[in-house]
Amino acid sequence: MHSVQSLLTSITATVALTLSVPNTSWADDPIPVVATFSVLGDMVKRIGGEHISLTTLVGADGDTHVYQPTPQAARVVAEADVLFINGLGFEGWLERLVEAAPFAGSLVVATTGIEPIAFGDHDDHEEGHEEGHEEGHEEGHEEGHEEGHEEGHEEGHEEGHEEATDHHGEHGAFDPHAWHSFTNAIIYANNIAAGLAQVDPTNAGFYYQNHQIFVNEIRALKAEADVIMAALPIDKRTVVTPHDGFGYFADLYNLRFEAPQGLSTESEASAADVAKLILLIRKQEISAVFIESITDNRLMEQIANETGAVIGGKLYSDALSSEDQPASTYLDMMRHNTKTLSQALGD
Repeated sequence: MHSVQSLLTSITATVALTLSVPNTSWADDPIPVVATFSVLGDMVKRIGGEHISLTTLVGADGDTHVYQPTPQAARVVAEADVLFINGLGFEGWLERLVEAAPFAGSLVVATTGIEPIAFGDHDDHEEGHEEGHEEGHEEGHEEGHEEGHEEGHEEGHEEGHEEATDHHGEHGAFDPHAWHSFTNAIIYANNIAAGLAQVDPTNAGFYYQNHQIFVNEIRALKAEADVIMAALPIDKRTVVTPHDGFGYFADLYNLRFEAPQGLSTESEASAADVAKLILLIRKQEISAVFIESITDNRLMEQIANETGAVIGGKLYSDALSSEDQPASTYLDMMRHNTKTLSQALGD
């Protein structure tokens, strides 16, 4: 049995050969595209528009951590021209899916070029927040990182794929929830546009036009969120959520996230971890805790009852909401999470 790394490497080699043969029908028919989960699917849809036919494997309100691939999913992947994945070990079931699907299309790892947070860095990150955070770091990092990434993206695209594949092979090494940083979201958009343009060069201009519009909207929302989050009092920056899915948002806005579960919703909270969290909430007089759309929230309700904290609202971590809820797109999700945190913590 091949490992997912060797399988994906062979896929990339196959794509390099097939891309040399032009296919004029792509200009007329939407290309079949698959995205692994709803947040990524929305980004792909924004950039691909009417020139793609998109299937998202884990839809709105779905938990990618516990998803089990189906025969139908394997068939959809086998017929796709492009498969977009998050990478960084997020899709723990990807090896089984790729082995079940004779996929000969182009693989795009959306986190290529992102500097991931190692799981061990979460503790260091929290200690650093207690000592203080240097203002302006993120802004300077964003400007320099985006420039360098966008200029060298096409040259380093294949190399980045290999690096991301290596990271994926090290399951459990990194925090995969990278989309919770606006800066990273721009890198996602860069990779998506480049991936679509490579497979469908006839419509490359269309993809890059949509990409630029999307990136401008991300930057505008980040500017709004910067102002909102900067107004939070320094003693109101500890956030309690069911699972540890907001590390990149915490890093961006000098927040400390605490969770009884780990980075995956598959993990179970121990009695000791829950007791420790309850003591922390009481000690710091944390007035609000938050529930999530993809988790069983009975534990958070129990913690709220035992500490006197209120439920500050619902956050969306790993999945978008349905259309009738407030987080049905990536931008809506980030806007909702920012406002919900601000309203609950800023009082």
